Amino acid sequence: MSRDDLSKMDRRSYLKLAGGAASAVSLAGCTGNGGGSTTTTATDTATDTQTETQQATTKQGSSSGTFEVTVTQGQLDTGLDPQDNRDTPTDNIVRQAYEKVLGRDRKGKVIANLATKWEMVAPDQARFTIREGVKFHNGDTLTPGDVAYSINRIVKDDVGFASPQASQLDGVTGAKVVDGKHAVDVMSDGVNPIVFSEIATYGQIVQKSWIESHSKAEINKSMNGTGPFKLETYKQDVKVVFTRNENYWREPATASKVTFNAAKESSTRVDQLVTGSTDVTVNVPPQDVTRVKKSDKADVAAVPSTRLLFSAMRYDVAPFSSKKFRQAVNYAIDLESIVKNVLSGFGAETSQPTLEGFVGYNSDVDPYPFDKAKAEQLVKESGHAGAKIELHTPVGRYLKDVSIAQAVAGYVDDLSNVSCSVKQVDFGTLAGQVTTGKLKDKPHFYLLGWGEATFDGGLVISSLLTSDAALSSFGNNTTDKLVKDAQHQADAKKRDKTLQQANADLHDLSPWVYLNRQYSVYGVSKRLDWKPRRDERIEAYAFEPAGNQ
Repeated sequence: MSRDDLSKMDRRSYLKLAGGAASAVSLAGCTGNGGGSTTTTATDTATDTQTETQQATTKQGSSSGTFEVTVTQGQLDTGLDPQDNRDTPTDNIVRQAYEKVLGRDRKGKVIANLATKWEMVAPDQARFTIREGVKFHNGDTLTPGDVAYSINRIVKDDVGFASPQASQLDGVTGAKVVDGKHAVDVMSDGVNPIVFSEIATYGQIVQKSWIESHSKAEINKSMNGTGPFKLETYKQDVKVVFTRNENYWREPATASKVTFNAAKESSTRVDQLVTGSTDVTVNVPPQDVTRVKKSDKADVAAVPSTRLLFSAMRYDVAPFSSKKFRQAVNYAIDLESIVKNVLSGFGAETSQPTLEGFVGYNSDVDPYPFDKAKAEQLVKESGHAGAKIELHTPVGRYLKDVSIAQAVAGYVDDLSNVSCSVKQVDFGTLAGQVTTGKLKDKPHFYLLGWGEATFDGGLVISSLLTSDAALSSFGNNTTDKLVKDAQHQADAKKRDKTLQQANADLHDLSPWVYLNRQYSVYGVSKRLDWKPRRDERIEAYAFEPAGNQ
């Protein structure tokens, strides 16, 4: 079967291939296959694609009837420009209408999407053959020029605006149309061992002429993608409604209408779920799991995610400018108790910026132990005894985010020589402060989460913990060098070892309070057949009526 046959595949086979059952994928498998290889071509993965497709249970889903689904998140979007956000709630909305060049199958391998073939044509140059006949929602045909423009709009400051997603395509310097090939070449600043992994994970494609003919405000309130759903209604901070794209290049979706709304309070989200007014709700708190399971309307689906939670400490301001003080904050916190008592076990302790199973994870680095006496001694040695600090936390964005923040602050405040309080802020406000690119605009101490769908620790560190990264709260010459070295190491083992050293260093430097790996805990209506993904992405194309197997 050729890769173009993916467009002819029935929906059910496609869903089994492309991620409808992604919750069964092991993290180790995703790491090994998803890291990207500079020698990968369409031919290299064709055998695996063919085997999985032949083994899939074929079942034609109904794509002509009425099947409406509602999704409730903690927040809605920060705007509908698919290249002007860095948060999962927004991405889960815009991805219904906008698509990427490549995708991932259920094993985490890179698969065809808007590109049918991909290969390295030079050590620093990847070529993507663009699928023909794909239509934007306005009826215009997708061109290689649109793809090149979309990538350049992300990585080049002089193409429209400075996209906050530039570091998601780390190492990529630009893209250009290949004459006579219906293809696009993507250039990097040297050997880029993860270019295919990046392109398969980030970078939705927009239409150049449509973007250039609309204002920033218009782009953020309307949509023109190639995806399976078209925007019907946009009421900012209220709801986003999509209808099925009947002219989708694959078989049209089963869901005829998908509505996204939001409720910051977890109790509200759960109430909506058990009363049947929503079909999918994110971040069901542990204390409500039994209630959901006992209802006749819904059940719970939980999966370890690719997201870790942390409390960043700005290294340029006192008292966080002291490594000893930052270490003291880590020693002050009983992380094991937080996972057990606050999260009811729906989480795992972390010790470094890279999660277990990711490229670069250092298994020799353990979480900081709870040691109040050592924490107080380090505070004294830091010269910042008597410090008063405030932890900024979003409300309802992450599983038990406020409760985690209150626990962290409580442990720190319990030290005899530090005072700590919590400030609850709107997630959009906090995200805006962190993504400005200016260190001075970020809070001194704040709780956030980071989900890295490439399963690559190098991208976590380069995005959040290097001196010149827009989202960074930290800078260190040694870390910067290790990350830069890893960016150009084609040898996977050497790169993994380099990143392991960076993770060991960052554990010692303590730029963050290392918190927990988040478990994605969803409430799912019994009328819906849907399995969550580890990368937290909600693909409405995968929604099926219960029993429609």
